[in-house]
Amino acid sequence: MVVVDDGELYSISQVSRAFGLSVPTLRFYEEQGLVECTRRVGRVRHYDRAALHALAYALLWHRDGGLSLDDTRALMATERNEARRALIERQLTRVEERMERLRDVRATLEHLWECGSDDPRSCPVTGAALRAAVDEAFADDAGGRSDAR
Repeated sequence: MVVVDDGELYSISQVSRAFGLSVPTLRFYEEQGLVECTRRVGRVRHYDRAALHALAYALLWHRDGGLSLDDTRALMATERNEARRALIERQLTRVEERMERLRDVRATLEHLWECGSDDPRSCPVTGAALRAAVDEAFADDAGGRSDAR
């Protein structure tokens, strides 16, 4: 992608405000190799349009795509669509798993909200869920032996 450079430089504080990042976060991204400052004027980092595009690309993967910094760095470095697709597929699987977990969370909260019991533990549905949780927690315990003596 060709980035038109207008010659303007933006200070680290301008960039952090514009992208909704803290200055330490922007420095951290630089340390991680996700973005490079174009020039330093005194002790202040400055960025040109190409650096801003690199930052926006990193944020597309990391913040918007929910990828780890390691995966973001790998995606930014790869030129092969196959490698990029493999990382994206793995992330999509993680997102689906989180969404499934959130659907379970929603169902639990909706039941607890709609439940007419003054004490949710006395609700037949909630009580069964609590018993199942305890049983599952000790399912691998050989014979249910206690460590207390």
